[in-house]
Amino acid sequence: MDKNNSALFFTCSLIEFIGRTTKNKRQDIVDCLGTEDVTRIYHYADIFHCEPIEKVADDFITRNHILAGSFDNIASCKYTVPDYWDIGEVFERLIEDIFEENDVIEGIFEIYHSWITDYIMNFNSDLYYQSRDYIAACYKEGQILTA
Repeated sequence: MDKNNSALFFTCSLIEFIGRTTKNKRQDIVDCLGTEDVTRIYHYADIFHCEPIEKVADDFITRNHILAGSFDNIASCKYTVPDYWDIGEVFERLIEDIFEENDVIEGIFEIYHSWITDYIMNFNSDLYYQSRDYIAACYKEGQILTA
């Protein structure tokens, strides 16, 4: 897959924004959106990104009846909270590094439902700001690698 896929970056950032807004785990957001809306966001990202992300998120929250949850990794963060664009980029890069471009939607669902998502979403750890190569290697090995 091409590196720096802007449509994938926007899609992952929107998933992160919706998750933070509704206090839901990101895999739950992907499930609520479903394949149809994840595909729609991905294919029309260049249009959606022209509007404020708050509006786009609200439209998808309303459209999919996404209810408030209790997952709040922001409140439990002891350090500087990475913004939703930063975390969107982490997921974008991981999906790019693992999947071919024609498998990007499958990649979104697989990565967000994988074991590594909980580690990335733990903002009290340092995984989310590690190199893309390291994160991809961890995913491929099925564990956090140590030096």
